[in-house]
Amino acid sequence: MRTEHSAPTPRDRGWAARLGRLGPVLIAAPVVLAIAVVSFIVTDAGEASTPEAAATGSAAAATPSAAPPAASPAAKPSAVPAKPGWVAVDPDEQKAATAAFFARTPRKVTGKPVQVPEFHATCTVSHHGDDDPIVFPGLPGASHNHTFWGNKSTDSRTTAVSLRAGATSCNPQQDRSGYWIPTLYQNGRVIDPDEITVYYGSRLKDPAKTQPFPYGLRMIEGDAKKKSDPNGNRFWCAGIGGEVGRSKDGVFPVCASTAHIVRQITFPDCWDGKHLDSPDHKAHMSGALHTGVCPRSHPIPIPSVSFVISYKDLSAKTDGITLSSGNSFSMHADFFNGWDPEALAARVRNCLNQGVKCNAAGGF
Repeated sequence: MRTEHSAPTPRDRGWAARLGRLGPVLIAAPVVLAIAVVSFIVTDAGEASTPEAAATGSAAAATPSAAPPAASPAAKPSAVPAKPGWVAVDPDEQKAATAAFFARTPRKVTGKPVQVPEFHATCTVSHHGDDDPIVFPGLPGASHNHTFWGNKSTDSRTTAVSLRAGATSCNPQQDRSGYWIPTLYQNGRVIDPDEITVYYGSRLKDPAKTQPFPYGLRMIEGDAKKKSDPNGNRFWCAGIGGEVGRSKDGVFPVCASTAHIVRQITFPDCWDGKHLDSPDHKAHMSGALHTGVCPRSHPIPIPSVSFVISYKDLSAKTDGITLSSGNSFSMHADFFNGWDPEALAARVRNCLNQGVKCNAAGGF
């Protein structure tokens, strides 16, 4: 939907720009930074681990920001935003929670098996802000502008603990996860999605092996710095008539009057089983192999999270569209898991493991 507020005017938006004012003070910074990067990689509690350990995913991580559910892998909770780096789960708690999950007796199936089993949440935009608790934790205003949905409290200081306490703009109410993408503008005005559906599915060969992701898991899909893509712009037209042309810059599709612009973003569905986060917010995750199984490096099958974002105000008029992160190729998405552990476990066990499609309430 079209909102009344406008895009920010050119200004110092982010810590990097603000630091530029310090001038000569920063002359020595590159030297110090180079030494620091070679010597240490910072973990969740600010403790250092060797680059070799971090590269293998075995860095000693301190107490991560997560709450320990009984139904899925977890780590100890923290009310302090995590510093970027390897954030580990407690291996014993994870092992016990995984065993408890697969010991659950699934509800008797009343529907027919489908090719892609799934359940979903329907959401609306909750707020906007220059925050990113995954990339810039604890640094308000350090990011480009984001459009948030799900947990209404999401900001730079968000933790797994705060997600548990926050309200949500999603249905079901048990989904208190934080979701966000770059804000979309048309000729300087914010255009919010009219419909947002978050699907949790399984495209793996054996969905019966899928288990809930741990509480507090965070990940990013896409690249905010990308300027082009050999596969083209991933915005497309949904509805009768589909695409009938291109915008003047050739980047966005022009849709028929009976269609509208949609963007789908799908996250990896294989987890390393050890970390809630990684330095680039991607290394602890991986996509499945062409065989439909997870690679040895990331052996744990988890639900495939997919955002389907509809902009019904954008159909025949797609000129003048930009993202807060740059051009259309910079589209990316962030996910910070805040699902109620029991509600998530029930949906994964009843729906995904049994190969059926469920509704937002988790019913067949």
